[in-house]
Amino acid sequence: MKFKFLGTRGSYPTSREENKKYGGSTPCIEVICDDKRIVLDAGTGILNLDFNYYKAAPRIDILLTHLHMDHIQGLGFFKPLFIPKKEVHIWGPGGTLASLKSRLNRFLSPPIFPIPLRDIPSNLQIHEIGNKTFNLGPFEISTRYVIHPGPTIGYRIKAKGKVLTYIPDHEPMIGSYDLYKENKWISGFELCDGADVLIHDGQYTVEEYEKKVGWGHSSTSHVLEVGKRAKVKKLFFFHHDPEHSDNFLSDLLKDVRNDHKGNLKIRMASQGKSYDVK
Repeated sequence: MKFKFLGTRGSYPTSREENKKYGGSTPCIEVICDDKRIVLDAGTGILNLDFNYYKAAPRIDILLTHLHMDHIQGLGFFKPLFIPKKEVHIWGPGGTLASLKSRLNRFLSPPIFPIPLRDIPSNLQIHEIGNKTFNLGPFEISTRYVIHPGPTIGYRIKAKGKVLTYIPDHEPMIGSYDLYKENKWISGFELCDGADVLIHDGQYTVEEYEKKVGWGHSSTSHVLEVGKRAKVKKLFFFHHDPEHSDNFLSDLLKDVRNDHKGNLKIRMASQGKSYDVK
């Protein structure tokens, strides 16, 4: 199993020169196993996918974590959606008062988008998911609701004995600055436990988080502690704040590594980079 970062930035895209190293597109990751590919989230990073591959693919699966704008900004501009009869499956959480299809239609319809969902010519199939496990080709996918404003799910993807966990927008606890002592009370812990790779929201520094408790995002120290407790092998900080320059993120990574004691490998997610899950 392999994966590629196509968009790593949170909140909104940025094209500033000082954001080029780690990327300016909003969340999207491609996961590959043999001849099957799945797409995680549909931020502006989805526009960096290999169009020729997806044009020819018999089926496309897009797995959304939630429907905040930075995670669906690229969906309406994803060209395969406009190929007549192209089989496209969108997976994601529904709402308490509206279905996933209804909620997506609020974005893919005027006045926000010129073409309503019903007029998209592909064979679009929408699947609501919550806490469940299902299979897509070689992938066994487990989903759990996690803490973030609005219905939000995290993904645990297993293939060929390896595990990739993706939780891009997440605050592991409610009403507490520190992680709970018992792992079972930590949001998303079940998804992270024993993962070979954890890609996790690390938008805030420790100092920034103090002013943004309850906003639905994590500090790097929280993510590091989750990774250590869950015995993760490799951790990628993800959903970079658009105000954090490349130099800022590089210095932050250096500081985290200097403070860390243990075998956990720590990296900053970098747009365009591909990795094996091992």
